[in-house]
Amino acid sequence: MPILQACAHRIDKQSDEQPATLTCGEAMTDTAIADSLFANFNSSFHGKPKAWGHFSEAGVEGDSEDSEAAPASSSRFAFELERYRSGEINFTDFTRQTTESLMPLLDAHLSIGSHWWFVHSRQGEAETLTLAMLHQRDGYGFDDDLNLVAVQQLNLGQLMLAARIDLTQWQRGQSRQYITYAQDRGNKKLVEAFREWLGCQEGVNAGAETRTLLKAFSDYVESEDLPEEASREKTEALIDYANGQAKRGEPITLDELSELVDEQRPKAFYDYIRNQDYGLAAEIPPDKRTLQQFKRFAGRASGVSISFDSHLLGNSIEYDDERDRLIIKQVPGQLKDQIKQRKG
Repeated sequence: MPILQACAHRIDKQSDEQPATLTCGEAMTDTAIADSLFANFNSSFHGKPKAWGHFSEAGVEGDSEDSEAAPASSSRFAFELERYRSGEINFTDFTRQTTESLMPLLDAHLSIGSHWWFVHSRQGEAETLTLAMLHQRDGYGFDDDLNLVAVQQLNLGQLMLAARIDLTQWQRGQSRQYITYAQDRGNKKLVEAFREWLGCQEGVNAGAETRTLLKAFSDYVESEDLPEEASREKTEALIDYANGQAKRGEPITLDELSELVDEQRPKAFYDYIRNQDYGLAAEIPPDKRTLQQFKRFAGRASGVSISFDSHLLGNSIEYDDERDRLIIKQVPGQLKDQIKQRKG
């Protein structure tokens, strides 16, 4: 993911009683080391719980010829970003001004300093802006004479505040989930304040959307009345694809997923979702926790073999613990036909 622009600023804060101070940097001219850091940052960011959203309508209002007309508070970031994208201000000024506007938020929630890193990058035709608060930690290393020395290193595992904006999707206006931000569950108030500062309105609930997709998939498999082996293969294809997208920080695309689910009929699953009206968007942010919970229960005993998707337990399938009974409310059509033929 080539870096087009990168810039860092340092925020120093000695204690809760003392206000934070800002030391501004300049846009980097040599991005060789930044490329390596960015790759490691992306790996850490993709592994974090995240939420998706978009700028509120107020976030792009204002007259770029008059900075006094800029929207207040949470809309300010989008306004400054629009000024940068239009060429009115350079990358250094954009990042400096937005970091300055962050100072009250950080003063209110943090007692230590940090670095703010901004990266404008491009991959293929897509351009993104990444911004993150990076802390440093004490570490150790060896110098050229093999003496042990204390060093400072960036702690990429601790990403309390980090966001990525798909600039291409934003400008096309065809998505409501072009902002992705880390959800640090231990700092909910800080994350919420950061979201408001971005001017970000939550667009989709990744967990709910992923659960709906998995429900649609199970319904589709049942409607197709597939053999167990084929059902298992399709389930594995879905989970592998969804986990891969989550690892890369990219959405699940229904068109691509439909092709993987049925190569012979690549539009079948997609058409099924649309015809049944599950309310799913064409692109869905994958929720890793929901995907991890999606598995199949299976067992065999005394000539009986049973397997089913875990989320069906408590819905179309119930387990009576006291009587040790499994109750199937919706018998598969193929099985039902065989039973009827036997009885007849």
